[in-house]
Amino acid sequence: MKELFDDAFKGKTVLVTGHTGFKGSWLSIWLEQLGAYVIGYALEPYTENDNFVVAKLGSKIKSVIGDIEDYDKLRRVFDEYQPEIVFHMAAQSLVRLSYKQPKSTYGTNVVGTVNLLECCRLTDSVKVIVNVTSDKCYENRESTRGYREDDPLGGYDPYSSSKACSEIITSAYRSSFFNAKENNKALSTVRAGNTIGGGDWREDRLVPDCIRALNKNEPIGIRSPKAVRPWQYVLEPLNGYLTLASRMYENGKKYSGAWNFGPAQDSIITVEELVRSVIKHWGEGRYKDLSEGLSSEPYEAKMLLLDISKAITQLGWRPILSINEAIEYTVNWYKASDVNYDFCVGQVDDYVGKLTTRQKTGSHAG
Repeated sequence: MKELFDDAFKGKTVLVTGHTGFKGSWLSIWLEQLGAYVIGYALEPYTENDNFVVAKLGSKIKSVIGDIEDYDKLRRVFDEYQPEIVFHMAAQSLVRLSYKQPKSTYGTNVVGTVNLLECCRLTDSVKVIVNVTSDKCYENRESTRGYREDDPLGGYDPYSSSKACSEIITSAYRSSFFNAKENNKALSTVRAGNTIGGGDWREDRLVPDCIRALNKNEPIGIRSPKAVRPWQYVLEPLNGYLTLASRMYENGKKYSGAWNFGPAQDSIITVEELVRSVIKHWGEGRYKDLSEGLSSEPYEAKMLLLDISKAITQLGWRPILSINEAIEYTVNWYKASDVNYDFCVGQVDDYVGKLTTRQKTGSHAG
């Protein structure tokens, strides 16, 4: 596995904000397996069943519990551990919650970005920063064309607009500070699709909602069955983030910027299709359409697609799993009775095996 990124992370101190979260926990596991010394900075995990908890990840890496809005504490972590590579994943990441808690959403996603970048600016050891934003940062006109990295930013709801703000802040820091000879740090943003995988238990996310209903033998309620989303297994965009960071470490100026890491075309399916597939892999279950009578519900876009041609042509990255494989990995995690750190590493190893084989043969998803 270490050879996958040319040992780019071996022996390096890597800071992951949001390491107790869904994507952050998987990235931390992968980095630890790549030989990195991982420092995590995040709030407490959301539930006792989260991937971070059941994998006992806190015993494998240095875990610091703290708020991204607490600049002084974050700065002390930078000063103490002197990271070389930073992945910024701490976020309030739910659209519907952002309608209920707009102030805290902007605080975490906007002020948190400023705090993180300011710490990076003032820490000489930092060479690479990857700010994980969202595919929802674009001004979404519900086009059937995938959004490209240079398309206008926007956001109807507080969450989406907060991520567009994070993108703008990042661009300003890159232009104002990180291109100078005396502070030559590589800084990029990454935008992924709707990520699925084991260990996510947040409310108002489709797969966790499915699993909760299936565990209770209740019908899965779906609010927008015809909404189209770019679904992808969690390790697919993480592979992109790691590939990008490894290139940035060697040639920061060339690879600094914005990057999309979305799924293959066949993974862009409706909510209803995804739910049916989850039920199929689970072995039983049912769902019900809740869309009628929800006219007062907060607005959420019905169509969102990403153009990933930049990552394909400039990084050699591409998604390698079909949507069926993505759902199979995900459901297997939730169905397993023995999930622990080794189980998670096994899923990473299995994915890397497929990645290596398919890169050699030239076969990919979609």
